[in-house]
Amino acid sequence: MSTSHFPIAIVGAGLGGLTAARVLHVNGIESAVFELEASAAVRTQGGMLDIHENNGQKALHAADLHDDFLEIVHEGGQAMRLLGPDGTVRLAVEDDGTGGRPEVDRGDLRDLLLSSLPDGTIHWGRKVTGARALGDGRHEVTFADGSAITTDLLIGADGAWSRIRPLVSDTWPAYTGISFVETDLFDADTRHPRSAAVIGGGFLIALGDERGVLAHRESDGSLHVYTALKVDEGWLDTVDFTDHAAAKAAALAHFEGWDEGLRGLVADAETIIPRRIHALPVGHRWDRVPGVTLLGDAAHVMSPFAGEGANLAMFDGAELALAAYEEALFPRSEASAAESAANLDTMFGARGLEQMVAFFTSGPAAR
Repeated sequence: MSTSHFPIAIVGAGLGGLTAARVLHVNGIESAVFELEASAAVRTQGGMLDIHENNGQKALHAADLHDDFLEIVHEGGQAMRLLGPDGTVRLAVEDDGTGGRPEVDRGDLRDLLLSSLPDGTIHWGRKVTGARALGDGRHEVTFADGSAITTDLLIGADGAWSRIRPLVSDTWPAYTGISFVETDLFDADTRHPRSAAVIGGGFLIALGDERGVLAHRESDGSLHVYTALKVDEGWLDTVDFTDHAAAKAAALAHFEGWDEGLRGLVADAETIIPRRIHALPVGHRWDRVPGVTLLGDAAHVMSPFAGEGANLAMFDGAELALAAYEEALFPRSEASAAESAANLDTMFGARGLEQMVAFFTSGPAAR
């Protein structure tokens, strides 16, 4: 087995790992990033992200990429509509360009980070099979291709099911009670004008009956939709998602009586993917282990209902590369995880629509 040594090894080329590598590079420190996917083009990177002033944008400033980020912002993407099951618009907020959470395509943001790193920083096709301590803060990581590395600082940025997390914590994510049926509608203005009109220019939330639809207009003119169901963890396994018609019917059975424009976001979709929502316990932390730490979902995977996951991952990456880290990470991630869990309970509770209208129209929560 061939073994190479890297002073700093980052496992995972998501937004958090790439931000850490970029901020280290800006400060004259090189690192190596190991990613299980074979290349940057293996798969699409998901939907839109709102990048917050207080964390995600701070990370981009630290990475010396904020001006480039502004060039890929989706104009109009901060517009939001909140609807009831009957399609009635309960709240509409326009994007006047002054909001603090500009929207960007996740893939565009990842490409920006990837292109900012020196050639050879990313080691593609390296699936981690194990990691162990060697003593004196050094660690060994082994890969499915039979290779291995040693490192003085190991950073686990490898997501919810991190192979690095067991070095510091024996806690695993648990099912939150919510599953997504994720769909896409392409070339929406031409091919799906009704659905495009329902969503508008930015973000849509439709809530009622302890379920919901969350959807974005993407920068490429497509619509990306998350249909949220409060179902048992095994429910998705009862549906054949290779049969798109049957999968759509199974999802839509939960939305009987809902507005046809909202139902069309599933009925007319061209892709359909199941996704369970998992989270680590609120307040997840670990005792310091020399030579290894975690960032992003590996450290604090949470439900997406505070919009903080990607922002925290990037901020984690920047903070880790710049300063003392874990003592600030724990309270920061605990607060966001608590907000995410509370918002899940609110949105999919018996009075979810009314409570979310109040959230967006009162006090400091008003956008």
